[in-house]
Amino acid sequence: MDVPKDQIATLLEHGLYSSAQMLGCFLVSSPAANAETSPHLKAESLVLFGDALFREREYRRAINTYKQALHYYKIIPKQNSTTSRSSLPSNRSSSPNSFNISAINESEVRFKIASCHCALSENRAAITEMEGIPGKARNLQMHLLMGKLYRNSRHTRPAIACYKECLRNCPYVLEAITALAELGATVKDIISLFPQTPNRSGRASFEHFDSSRWLQRYVEAQCCVASNDYKGGLELFADLLQRFPNNIHVLLEIAKIEAIIGKNDEAIMNFEKARLIDPYVVTYMDEYAMLLKMKSDYSKLNKLAHDLLSIDPTRPEVFVTLSVLWERKDERGALSYADKSIRIDERHIPGYIMKGNLLLAAKRAEAAVIAFRGALELRPDIRSYQGLVHSYLAFSKTKEALYAAREAMKAMPQSAKALKLVGDVHASNSSGREKAKKFYESALRLEPGYLGAALALAELHVIEGRNGDAVSLLERYLKDWADDSLHVKLAQVFAATNMLQDALSHYQAALRINPQNEAAKKGLERLEKQMKGVDPDAPEEDEENEVEDADGDQEDPDLL
Repeated sequence: MDVPKDQIATLLEHGLYSSAQMLGCFLVSSPAANAETSPHLKAESLVLFGDALFREREYRRAINTYKQALHYYKIIPKQNSTTSRSSLPSNRSSSPNSFNISAINESEVRFKIASCHCALSENRAAITEMEGIPGKARNLQMHLLMGKLYRNSRHTRPAIACYKECLRNCPYVLEAITALAELGATVKDIISLFPQTPNRSGRASFEHFDSSRWLQRYVEAQCCVASNDYKGGLELFADLLQRFPNNIHVLLEIAKIEAIIGKNDEAIMNFEKARLIDPYVVTYMDEYAMLLKMKSDYSKLNKLAHDLLSIDPTRPEVFVTLSVLWERKDERGALSYADKSIRIDERHIPGYIMKGNLLLAAKRAEAAVIAFRGALELRPDIRSYQGLVHSYLAFSKTKEALYAAREAMKAMPQSAKALKLVGDVHASNSSGREKAKKFYESALRLEPGYLGAALALAELHVIEGRNGDAVSLLERYLKDWADDSLHVKLAQVFAATNMLQDALSHYQAALRINPQNEAAKKGLERLEKQMKGVDPDAPEEDEENEVEDADGDQEDPDLL
């Protein structure tokens, strides 16, 4: 009573993996698949059984099963092996999702073993398997996986070679385009890889370039972003969005860039537009979560976290979003969520940024430095540089902070935020304030709408007793930007100069714009005490009474 192996292949093709796995147990133990008399049948049966285990995410069992298959494959008599190899169809897919009932292909089985190791985050073991596949036997999927594995292991040169091979085979592997741009390839380098004419191997033709002009624009956009030319990247992606309206991928790329460069309102609008088109999208939603927290929009943040958990609770974006949500409730819990996002995907930059910010807020600046450095090793990002500089300043490492700020300026020569960062380092020392002033003013000349630099310059004016200059600067910005942070800073300056009524109106204006602004709430509470003639720094009367009551309670037993 034999078990026909084409039946397990049918089950796999129809996605009935649990049934396929159970049937596989019968198949590999069938007398027909005897290891001694029919090693080739045994090998084929084990591969099919391994495919079922792979689809059920039983990766360790799948690896063991595939290795058994290779063992039996190697003991097949040479003449059978030669026949089997020659009968293999040339267009077979090597994916663990594809199933074949003819003799096995050693390269494909090695690829499946590597895929299992990859799913278990065992990069070194996966690379070892992939390197066992001869170069000529590697297909598109294999080159892409090898590129990812080498990149994860920080082997840049072989990663670049693998990604280039992908594009030589097919110019539309957008993952490979993005990876090459991030690894330093130029637009010319990447486009030169695209096949220009049809050939016998069936590679895509790139001859009718007009229809593929959008692909060149996509390459240019990714190269701009990778080289920190965010303005150029935004323009190119906007051009693509005009050609492909409501393109989710392009819309999310635009929103991500806007979030990085601080165009928060525009980024929020584009993230919300993307969610409106596709409510189940998860990509970059942690970036959106960070923006919602900055806006103190906790109702939307809460809904976003709930939605993402119901869509796919295994994605790193979900855990960064949970970290953002839990930050004000439970910093320890928030930190564990950020750590979990990095464990899921060790290349997930928002996870490192979130972790760094949480550690910095918890006054663990040295640990924060490690997190921000981890983000920067993956890709230069102004937010990582900002975190790194402020972490160094938090434990008085001014020299290191200045080096990191200059590193940011070198990486992003046209960034007002990088200039402001150098100013922040100089401002931390009383002898460097004049230099800080120059850097803040340069940042504002480069980007007149950069409120961060305007607020920092106003703070510098206040520190040096130039309150009038601070007020005139902030009021000038308020004419064009109705921003709650500007109102809060103005209120603080007015409160410090005893202009309490002006301070009150600006705190109220800030809360009208953003009712959740914590600085405005605390400032208003303090101001109301000042206006009543109460010392805002004095302990609360209720607190004193509570202490007295507690003392009285402790004495009661003695009195009795």
